[in-house]
Amino acid sequence: MKPVLVFDIETIPDIDGFRRLNELPGELSDDEVAELAFQQRRARTGSDFLQLHLQRVVTISCVLRTMEGFKVWSLSEPELNEGAVIQRFFDGIEKFTPQIVSWNGGGFDLPVLHYRGMLHGVAAPRYWDMGEGDYADSRDFKWNNYISRYHTRHLDLMDLLAMYNGRANAPLDELAKLFGFPGKLGMDGSKVWSAWQEGRIAEIRDYCETDVVNTYLVYNRFRRMRGELTAEEEIAELDFVKNQLARLDAPHWREFLAAWG
Repeated sequence: MKPVLVFDIETIPDIDGFRRLNELPGELSDDEVAELAFQQRRARTGSDFLQLHLQRVVTISCVLRTMEGFKVWSLSEPELNEGAVIQRFFDGIEKFTPQIVSWNGGGFDLPVLHYRGMLHGVAAPRYWDMGEGDYADSRDFKWNNYISRYHTRHLDLMDLLAMYNGRANAPLDELAKLFGFPGKLGMDGSKVWSAWQEGRIAEIRDYCETDVVNTYLVYNRFRRMRGELTAEEEIAELDFVKNQLARLDAPHWREFLAAWG
């Protein structure tokens, strides 16, 4: 089995960056700076969703599935700063050269990681290999790399299932629930900033972890449709994931498994 790394990120406004770009006085609080950023964005676009280079990464959650087993974990503040979070994510790609799987990773997660990684001087040579690297198999990356939209070394499930048509995109939460998986449990991306302001950092991490497992479950349903798994094999994998999550014995996994039924 080729290693598969499913990932998801959570972000908050880059308060320090917005201060620098707008030369704001130091007496403004973080809340006031964020509200000013949202107001400016709403005035320009009608939405307060900030540009990707102003999205500060606070958590990257991952599922790694290999022949050895199944692992879910997070790289997250406050244990690591943003630069270390991003560097460790790309270090994992350097180590395993996995297939990476995301939901809207091409439209959000990876561009954010590019901008923020450059800000912090992150190195990611394996990830950026497009056939000219120093690795033994670099030539293969000319035809299947992490960067090109239509290659599968990075599989953006949302983009692929919609046939690269934004009007056909489906929400992960709804699709997961339609398939009988738990979906989101009490939080979504729009609530992350308020949770951060209230100090609920662990809750953000837990939410991101459940989201990445939802993505992995939808990915296996796609593999079944694609002919990589039989129905029996998909069911066996679901049972395996349930058993692995039950061993973690954490509140968010108990809630997740209860919602799964």
